Amino acid sequence: YEPCSEQVEQLLREQQVGFSVQSVVQQNWNAEWESEWEAVDVNGPRPLRIRAAHHEPAPDGVLDVVIAPRMSFGTGHHTTTALMARTIATMNLGGLSGLDMGCGTGVLAIVAVGCGAERMMAVDIDDWACDSCRDSLALSGVARQVDVRCGSIDVVNGEKYDFILANINRNILIDMMPSFAKLLGKGGQLLMSGFFVEDVEILNEVAEANGFHRVESLSSDGWAVLKCCKI
Repeated sequence: YEPCSEQVEQLLREQQVGFSVQSVVQQNWNAEWESEWEAVDVNGPRPLRIRAAHHEPAPDGVLDVVIAPRMSFGTGHHTTTALMARTIATMNLGGLSGLDMGCGTGVLAIVAVGCGAERMMAVDIDDWACDSCRDSLALSGVARQVDVRCGSIDVVNGEKYDFILANINRNILIDMMPSFAKLLGKGGQLLMSGFFVEDVEILNEVAEANGFHRVESLSSDGWAVLKCCKI
């Protein structure tokens, strides 16, 4: 603010806008934010706890997912993250390889490995999220089972996966659907969220046009998860 404070104040005066100036002591706002968010317990067939390193570990019988949030999406507080995690826990992932598209903190990739996946690829377009994901993988002890790439869907072109996890938003999911179809073989599973209940049919139509069959859809608080299988 200081380098341009005079210009800003002059502009505000010209527009007859009242204002006051207060100096704030510089601090690590990201660390401050991380210290205040609470661990999230996700109930279901396989209960899990999504937490930071300073939280209490999950009790016996509960999958312990430790993340380094750094203000990236995927702390478990959003309904779609919890929905995705709960649904992943019902899938038979033993020995399979998967893609976590738009990985954020890497929470879904970690959950998938905890539920039996042998290998995961975690991809995000944001450098900050990719760094957060790598730290989360180390904290959860799964760094050797998950690779991280920074970029969009094109960074995995030509590869094959047994399942794809994508918690993004409706329009991006629609744009990526043809790529998802190419990345999955027959019987491959596609689990999507990041959209409202009213968007399920739209996404299902696009998925079917790209060779998918709807397996099930679940919802909570107006948000939805759509699970499809490649025909």
